Amino acid sequence: MKKRYTEEQIIGFLKQAAAGTPVKELCRKHGFSDASFYLWRRKFGGMDVPDAKRLKALEVENARLKKLLAESMLDNEALRIVARGKY
Repeated sequence: MKKRYTEEQIIGFLKQAAAGTPVKELCRKHGFSDASFYLWRRKFGGMDVPDAKRLKALEVENARLKKLLAESMLDNEALRIVARGKY
């Protein structure tokens, strides 16, 4: 799924809100909902751009490692079944 806003843009929106721009005005001006703003604030609140990039890299690495673990567990289970002779 393509995201409409980059992490840099989102952090910029959050900084504008912290500087005093009303959330409703910010949402209307840039075309996103209040709910999106509060979700972004929960996820990216207090971060700078390098922090957000590091978070994204860690999320990608975590997904890759989870996939490797799942494949390894499937292989182990298949080997156990073959070793027991119940195939």
